[in-house]
Amino acid sequence: MIIPATLDAGPTPTAPALALRPWRVEDAAALVEAYQDPVLRRWTVTSMECEDDGAKWVRTQEQGWSAGVRFAFAVLEAASGSTPSRLVGNVVLKEVAPGKPSAEVGYWTAARARGRNVAPRALDALTAWAFETFRSDGLERLELLHQVDNPASCRVAVKCGYAFDRTLPAAPPAYPLDGHLHIRHTST
Repeated sequence: MIIPATLDAGPTPTAPALALRPWRVEDAAALVEAYQDPVLRRWTVTSMECEDDGAKWVRTQEQGWSAGVRFAFAVLEAASGSTPSRLVGNVVLKEVAPGKPSAEVGYWTAARARGRNVAPRALDALTAWAFETFRSDGLERLELLHQVDNPASCRVAVKCGYAFDRTLPAAPPAYPLDGHLHIRHTST
């Protein structure tokens, strides 16, 4: 398996380049800050009230990397001039297993970065890495699930080549509402 130091998504005319790297404990404060956004909290089941919560969450992500089953990346805007790099999102590849033909992707974008093409660029980078890294282990498709009342995630999925497959019934507490399942195949 190729474990990258970072994945990159180039700049756009209106946004700086992105760097995707495994989460670090020192990201806990920025993670907790991002989770103060009520829109983000609406779509996630994780509670993030203090730096201890953030550090615990990061350690869980590190365990996923170690086990080779969950690969979460902090999405950072590249530093420019006197502006340091800053956390703008998260992308994750999960439920990966040798011989299993599918895995799932997920993402969120920090409030300050919405509307600047962060989620599609980060998801495209993750998708390319996932297929390159796990195709020889049998990975053929990636699945993306979002609640039906999240049209922004639907737009990101379609923009990144994840075709709508079907509506799935709610499965509380993780998915309190029906969800849209989008799929991208290696040939897409």
